[in-house]
Amino acid sequence: MKAGEVMSPRVITVASDATIADAARIMLEHGISGLPVVDAAGTLVGIVTEGDFLRRAETGTERQRPKWLEFLLGPGRAANEYVHSHARKIAEVMTPVVITASEATPLQDVVTTMERRRIKRLPVMSEGKVVGIISRANLIQALARLAQEAPATSTDDETARQQILAELNKQSWAPRNTLNVIVRGGVAELWGVISDEREREAIRVAAEKVPGIAQVVDHLVYVELIPVRGGIALAPLRTV
Repeated sequence: MKAGEVMSPRVITVASDATIADAARIMLEHGISGLPVVDAAGTLVGIVTEGDFLRRAETGTERQRPKWLEFLLGPGRAANEYVHSHARKIAEVMTPVVITASEATPLQDVVTTMERRRIKRLPVMSEGKVVGIISRANLIQALARLAQEAPATSTDDETARQQILAELNKQSWAPRNTLNVIVRGGVAELWGVISDEREREAIRVAAEKVPGIAQVVDHLVYVELIPVRGGIALAPLRTV
């Protein structure tokens, strides 16, 4: 999927010369936590989020540091924090460098960017203008829609078994050499040895997502690997 397929085309923005109070009111009215900032020509010049309003003089939450720490950080840091807590204009508190996407940006790239940059939304651009915004909520909406649209398929037991095995063979974490799957009447039985309990849940999920599987029965045996000099020893078998 592409960003253009899941973005919200109705973009609520705020002008760079608007006040902090204006931005706060817009966010509250529309139930959103961030706003793209545009200039008089409609060009994106920054972004402002609820995080920019956390430490404000009006609420008495501006950052307070010991004098010795302020000395170590230098006057520039303190001056910048003063601006953020006392400024009246959006242009003075916004983040001027904005991470954006295009309508053709793959959804995988959007999610990767959000994770790495620890951001909740991306303006979507076309020819230098904001044409949409994609947020975490949009991603959840896309997931819900795709799950609802997924066709119900009927798969015979052997096909389902091969699909489960194929999925596990693609995963680097899966103990492929010790696993076996038996499928009867839509019930997948998992057999084999695992060395980490987290593998149990992942294997079960891999089986459950295959069309035609109505139930998963876990017969997996957990074996603890104990490091010893010259190699690894196996602890006594135990089931969970």
